[in-house]
Amino acid sequence: MLESSPQEDLVPFRQAVRAWFLISLQTFGGPAGQIAVMQRTLVEEKRWIGQQRFNHALNYCMLLPGPEAQQLAIYVGWLLNGTRGGLVAGTLFVLPGLLALLALSAIYVLWQDTTIVSALFAGIAPAVLAIVAQAVIRVARRSLTHPALIGLAVAAFLALTLFGVPFPIVVALAALAGWLLPIRKQANGHAASDGPAPLIPDDALHHAQPSLRGAMKVLAVGLVAWGLPLLAVIALTGSDSVFTTQGLFFSGTALVTFGGAYAVLSFVAQRAVETYAWLSPGEMVRGLAMAETTPGPLIMVVQFVAFLGAFRDPGSLDPWAAALLGSLLTTWVTFVPCFLFIFLGAPYVEKLRHNQALSAALTGITAAVVGVIANLAVYFAEHTLFSSTFAWTWGPFSIQVPQPETLNLVALGVTVAALVMTFVLRWPMLRILGICAVLGLLTAVPAWLS
Repeated sequence: MLESSPQEDLVPFRQAVRAWFLISLQTFGGPAGQIAVMQRTLVEEKRWIGQQRFNHALNYCMLLPGPEAQQLAIYVGWLLNGTRGGLVAGTLFVLPGLLALLALSAIYVLWQDTTIVSALFAGIAPAVLAIVAQAVIRVARRSLTHPALIGLAVAAFLALTLFGVPFPIVVALAALAGWLLPIRKQANGHAASDGPAPLIPDDALHHAQPSLRGAMKVLAVGLVAWGLPLLAVIALTGSDSVFTTQGLFFSGTALVTFGGAYAVLSFVAQRAVETYAWLSPGEMVRGLAMAETTPGPLIMVVQFVAFLGAFRDPGSLDPWAAALLGSLLTTWVTFVPCFLFIFLGAPYVEKLRHNQALSAALTGITAAVVGVIANLAVYFAEHTLFSSTFAWTWGPFSIQVPQPETLNLVALGVTVAALVMTFVLRWPMLRILGICAVLGLLTAVPAWLS
């Protein structure tokens, strides 16, 4: 049993804050890399939470709109230190990315030239590829404990890679398969122990007792926190200002980002470029590249979109003040719902954790997640190692195939080095990221000298 009062910290709060801060500096590589970092730190190294407990929280977050990795951080932070733990974990998770992308947006507006930044990212991207590869192996080893689960993982990978099945459909079918297939023992069993018992074991009960009164309180506070800044902006700048348009638009997108950022970015790009003219198609691509190679969720690209849109249509404000306001408002309305979803749903998810049917369905989702991460690994490898791909279609099959002549030998070399440092030398990820960043910068030296 997990004996603790709502006010008691299972981990000293300062120690937890330090851990979340260090995690936040490693959140490269999209959800696959971010989940891998949290699993390595929280499950394997610090032993704060058991593997199945971690998977259960992840499965719930996969069903929600928004960045699942940040929501997972909020959930685990809530488990360890209550509401303040969730607030700190979720905030720190996005803070480095927010600051980095804010600085890059300003650099882009000032110079329209990101040569140094591109060189830096050219080294980081292969390191991210190594993180994703490591995530596939680790999550598969710990989660695919039954032949049926292996089959689900393979099916999810093929559905995404060959047939382009929408992510929510893959998750729904995996949950149904997990519920129907004979894997319920594994759904409620225990992972093999390879170290000291975790602080929060897989079978521990949480003190939180879900109630309608508590849910309504969380809902009221969350809606006020979410909507009050937007209402203030509408009152101060008018209903037709770029800030109001951005606040309302990105509030809506925050509720429909099922299946990760890639599922909604095409819609965001279309509206931002064609409808609102906040930026050009090429700038949208450059913003996405910045978001992919800075810490934090990929959906943070909306901050870059809002920055440029507000800078170019500042109204009565100074352009730089307008850009800052637009980017911060957009970030706020995008991520506040994540806290609301977790604080509302986590007590109920914890209460139902030992429900066999629910656990079996969520175990099916865990297997699908392995296929999803493997699909992301393939996608990232294609776009890291090759400059161009083409769509190969045969009947119902459709797959992006890299063009061999566009192979980037520098990226290949750095990727091999990152894989050796990750799997052979087993160096810490921050050291690997630092070394790869330096290698990337070195590739730009000839251009600087010419």
